[in-house]
Amino acid sequence: MHIKNPSSRVRAALGAVAALGVLALAACSSDTPAETTSSSAAEPAASDSAMTETMEVTDVTVGLIPILDVGPIYLGVEKGFFEEEGLNLSLELAQGGAFIIPSVSQGDYEFGFSNVTSLILATANGVGLEAVGPGASTNGTEEDMAAVLTTSDSGISTAKDLEGKKVGVNALANVNTATINQMVRDDGGDPTKVTYVELPFPDIVPAIVSGDIDAGQVVEPFRTAGVNQDLVSIGSNFLAMSPTFMIAEYFTSSDYAAENPDVVAAFEAALAKSFEYATANPDEVRAIVLDYTQMDEETANAVRLPGWPSEIDAASVDLQAELAVTDGTLAEIPDLSNLK
Repeated sequence: MHIKNPSSRVRAALGAVAALGVLALAACSSDTPAETTSSSAAEPAASDSAMTETMEVTDVTVGLIPILDVGPIYLGVEKGFFEEEGLNLSLELAQGGAFIIPSVSQGDYEFGFSNVTSLILATANGVGLEAVGPGASTNGTEEDMAAVLTTSDSGISTAKDLEGKKVGVNALANVNTATINQMVRDDGGDPTKVTYVELPFPDIVPAIVSGDIDAGQVVEPFRTAGVNQDLVSIGSNFLAMSPTFMIAEYFTSSDYAAENPDVVAAFEAALAKSFEYATANPDEVRAIVLDYTQMDEETANAVRLPGWPSEIDAASVDLQAELAVTDGTLAEIPDLSNLK
């Protein structure tokens, strides 16, 4: 795989967590990818080599977020699952799903990874999108890969305590703000009193430590980075919704799906193989993360892995739509059959 080095600016911003601050340039800019990985480097299985030589290969670009959740697609590239389906993938990183959606809808990327809430809001605004597979979910245990972190002396110990505080999130009006808001409600608080600050994931832990924000929502590997700097968790905003809460999906544009059904079917098949393999081989997921981040091996062995479901969870899509209505980001729930 060809990996571009992250920028010194982000490494400096991460300071003590430079090894986890990971993913630099792309996590800070939706316009300039930090990394491009091509599946042409993967070698097909020997039994499939003859078929691969004669198969027409389609180049596709996939927009991703630099987090642990996307490990299976990197693993699938390495194992040749996409090449076996006639696809040559270029993997590019961006700050969040809200930044990837326009690139997919405009045809810059053929596929993308996004939190479901952002896909719902885009659908409600008339953006033609179609889910092609689940992205990631809570792992069904109390050891979740997401957390709302704060300092031990912040005075924040429950979700209600976030009232009047500044909370860092990777994007506004997405799954993180929606689920934190629900945590606050469930704890008897008023989420309208929470001030959200948009920051790239690698910048959230340093901002908590420096006191620029009072708390922040992170996923792995940034959860482990924060814990290693003595930050404390007040809970997982995802696990608070459901033990099997589907956070994200892979998607394409409605136009691309209609014009390229064979490519979409091939992507879906390879993605399913990748998820199945990743679930059965967690140690290989931890190893592949070392290739597309600058995480060290000790940290890779310590992080909590998400779940990678075999199919889209319609209940999670419906719940995120309901939360959007409750938050006032949606007036009413649109037809979401395209995301189920």
